[in-house]
Amino acid sequence: MPNEFDKRRLAKRMFEVLMILLVFLLIVLLAPGLGDVRDKLVDADPGWLVLGIVLEALSCLSYVLMFRPVFCRHMSRRTAREIAWSELGVGSLVPASGAGGLALGAWVLSRGGMPADKIARRSVAFFLIKSSVNFVAVALIGFVMAIGLVGPHKSPWLTAGPALGATIAIGLILLVPRLGPGKERGPDASGFGRALSATRRALIGGVDEAIGIVRSGNAAVIAGAIGYWLFDNAVLWATFHAFGYSPPISIILMGYLIGQLGGLLPLPGGLGGIDGGLIGTLVVYGLPAAGTTAAVLAYRVILFWLPLIVGAIAFVSLRRGLNDPERPDLCNVPEPAPA
Repeated sequence: MPNEFDKRRLAKRMFEVLMILLVFLLIVLLAPGLGDVRDKLVDADPGWLVLGIVLEALSCLSYVLMFRPVFCRHMSRRTAREIAWSELGVGSLVPASGAGGLALGAWVLSRGGMPADKIARRSVAFFLIKSSVNFVAVALIGFVMAIGLVGPHKSPWLTAGPALGATIAIGLILLVPRLGPGKERGPDASGFGRALSATRRALIGGVDEAIGIVRSGNAAVIAGAIGYWLFDNAVLWATFHAFGYSPPISIILMGYLIGQLGGLLPLPGGLGGIDGGLIGTLVVYGLPAAGTTAAVLAYRVILFWLPLIVGAIAFVSLRRGLNDPERPDLCNVPEPAPA
């Protein structure tokens, strides 16, 4: 395995994340002024928390569902499940909104024989398709909230503003292919220049592939992308109910995208970034601070442990498979790019 996915490095990363979790727990348990949060955590309804775990499992299964048709339809379902779950597990430890998990999948696909340029394009396409549902949802919900079709009433800065930002982001992504692949750098070019050129080609090719895959109407990809987003939002909805709150769905959906941007920060497992982003955003949208803090903490515990536990099991099986010559399903049969 590559150095960044070596067992010792992953164990070290796991230790770092657990230490951060421990610090957060001690702060919640001991810090003055957080008595309301502690009271909420003690009074949590276990039924809603179990529902949150089930919903997170459905979100992860949606990720697994869309993996195979995007990367390689000839791959066995067993291998696709192992790679996808391993990506989710690594994503619990490595920040950057799941990019670390995709890096693991890229290495496995490379070992299976898939060309590097195809892996790069399809990794970009997968990431864009998975993420685009969130931006489309914010654009639609923000605008209908801004014109009063859906409540509650909020400032245009909290409705039309995010909707406009999401719309601009979608438009800019769709314009990326117009940049063209640029001039390919020769072997005499600097390493940085070649890397920059390869990144540009991967980005442009990935956007083209993402558009082609979506236009093809592949049911597994569409259902997987929507399910991954929808069920993950539903986990947060369930954890709010676990502490006796019933926030409007529109507020959860709007706060989700903005709060999740904290996952881009280079923090182990995104801890602190996503949590702080979600709590701050949802409080700005008018939800109570104590209930929001308790709900987000429960959401993050579920989001961290479920993919990590199942992903670790898949990762062990995948490692064994990579060293097993009797596993022919690890080989990828070349296929034409989606139209």
